[in-house]
Amino acid sequence: MKSISKSKLKSKLLEFLRLVESEGEEIIVTDRGKPVVKISKYGDSPSTEDLFGQMRGKIKYFEDLTTPTTEEWGEL
Repeated sequence: MKSISKSKLKSKLLEFLRLVESEGEEIIVTDRGKPVVKISKYGDSPSTEDLFGQMRGKIKYFEDLTTPTTEEWGEL
């Protein structure tokens, strides 16, 4: 992971964006030595089916999930 100051990034932004895009390199942008921004390649989030598909049909509900829980938790 590379690190660069905001002032240096300003003059070479396109170069660094190409690096991130082509090689997937992450860049940390600093301001006075403190990290403020991370630039990384955009990745699609997995779908709900990808995340939980293998659990389909394996979960059992023992009560109605839409009923209020104020009795259990008390009203605020």
